[in-house]
Amino acid sequence: MFLEGPQSRTRELLMLLRAGRDFLRGFRTLHFVGPCVTVFGSARFKEDHPYYEEARQVGRALVRMGFTVMTGGGPGVMEGANRGAKEAGGRSVACNIELPFEQAPNPYLDDVVTCHYFFVRKVLLLKYSYAFVVLPGGFGTLDELSEALTLIQTGKIEQFPVVLMGREYWTPFLDMSQRMIEAGTISPHDLDLMCVTDSVDEAMAHIEEKAVLRFGLARRRRRPSILLGERRRRFTPGARATSPRP
Repeated sequence: MFLEGPQSRTRELLMLLRAGRDFLRGFRTLHFVGPCVTVFGSARFKEDHPYYEEARQVGRALVRMGFTVMTGGGPGVMEGANRGAKEAGGRSVACNIELPFEQAPNPYLDDVVTCHYFFVRKVLLLKYSYAFVVLPGGFGTLDELSEALTLIQTGKIEQFPVVLMGREYWTPFLDMSQRMIEAGTISPHDLDLMCVTDSVDEAMAHIEEKAVLRFGLARRRRRPSILLGERRRRFTPGARATSPRP
């Protein structure tokens, strides 16, 4: 296991090589799929759950804006968002994770990278996205949300929009954030990093303003390198945002 403490030099070298292999596969697979928006949320919601349907609506709406929808590749909210993207005729990608109980990728994916380590997966889920939409979820979703907010707060990534879907669900988290402000552990303006809403339309308007317009997505375009054996898959979302993040 990765967190078992010091291992033999051989085992630690193998861990390093395995992580490097996952990064390399991820970089090569995802380099030309963007611009992306990553959707986070629980894997436990079934198809008939309202949050699954909301994720599906989010996926459709993001594709209509010209984005590729990226998720963790599992069931529940992740499947709903990927499914909505495919139903709208857009691109749907994922960074899946190897787990003891075998989290299989959902069937609505054009490209998927399967990672052995969670930290590699989190890097890939954040690296290619201009916005993050967070639906209700558990510890993993909180981890991903906190990671995105911390990186934005500390200036490690740009101030990309973070949208929390489900005002009632996220109220305890916002209350806790307010207590952090009162205790002086975060700044009052850190709450401005999040847009909390129950409306898919409001979420998309926020992403339009804070991502599409702010970063001029339609003006950037990358081309694959023949020397590196890269190729751009034939795919046209038919919308403004047509280039990967720099």
